[in-house]
Amino acid sequence: MPVTDITKDVDTRTITITASFAAPVERVWALYADPRQLERVWGPPTYPATFVDHSLTVGSRTTYYMTGPTGDKHAGWWQITAVDEPRSFAFDDGFADMDFNAAPGMPVSRNVYTFEAEGEGTRATYVSTYESAEDLQKVLDMGVEEGSRLAINQIDELLAAEA
Repeated sequence: MPVTDITKDVDTRTITITASFAAPVERVWALYADPRQLERVWGPPTYPATFVDHSLTVGSRTTYYMTGPTGDKHAGWWQITAVDEPRSFAFDDGFADMDFNAAPGMPVSRNVYTFEAEGEGTRATYVSTYESAEDLQKVLDMGVEEGSRLAINQIDELLAAEA
């Protein structure tokens, strides 16, 4: 399984996930840059994603929704804030209504995804920072830790199939 560690730190209001992939940095980057590949691994297997808009360019807005097993839909958005292809990108991530308007009262996280060569593979570090400890606890209560683990653990299979 790719996920090697998940650390939650209430003092810094962060969740840090570390994963290792059996593919070069450029290949892992390509997965995040391509909405059709990304939607195959963003969200747990029972909540596949559909990306409506997606571009890893500073200032762009990504919109997506995940569809649950009973047909329920949950929308979200990213605002891309930094890009250093293929090493890292940063974005704000929030919940949305089905018109992709930010959902009031829901947490927004600031995220930095970093990819580093690790032998012939890639070490990925995903850091999400929340405005408050309460916001962090809210997403933890919603299952973000297990959902992230399930989502990221799908990536190796996709990388192997696309190799």
